[in-house]
Amino acid sequence: MSLADCFENTEGTGVLATADAQGNVDLALYARPHVVSDDEVIFIMGDHVSHNNITVNPHAAYLFLERGEPGRGQEGPGYKGVRLYLTRTTEEADPQKIEALRRKGRKGHESDGRQKFLVYFKVDRTRRLVGD
Repeated sequence: MSLADCFENTEGTGVLATADAQGNVDLALYARPHVVSDDEVIFIMGDHVSHNNITVNPHAAYLFLERGEPGRGQEGPGYKGVRLYLTRTTEEADPQKIEALRRKGRKGHESDGRQKFLVYFKVDRTRRLVGD
């Protein structure tokens, strides 16, 4: 399954793991990434800990747990999803590009007034949620 298939039409919960320059890990709930290709994804990030971390340490991991009925054709007892291992490549802060990329339910929604960034990541590795 391609990343676009995995994220564009699937609901679930995502967790982004980042670490600062000293290796102190942070976890944050994150929406599904925007898929450029199977090798590149974009996250819209606010000026928070996760964004600060990837500016000093470009490596991150993203876990996505799909919403679904437990045990129905899934990889384990109620678990289906994917893990992405990522490296930040670039970012931009153009508000018009950010608004254009937002998903329908988030358009025009400004939650905290902080600056937002489009952060591009190379997908280094993809793994199933359970197993491997």
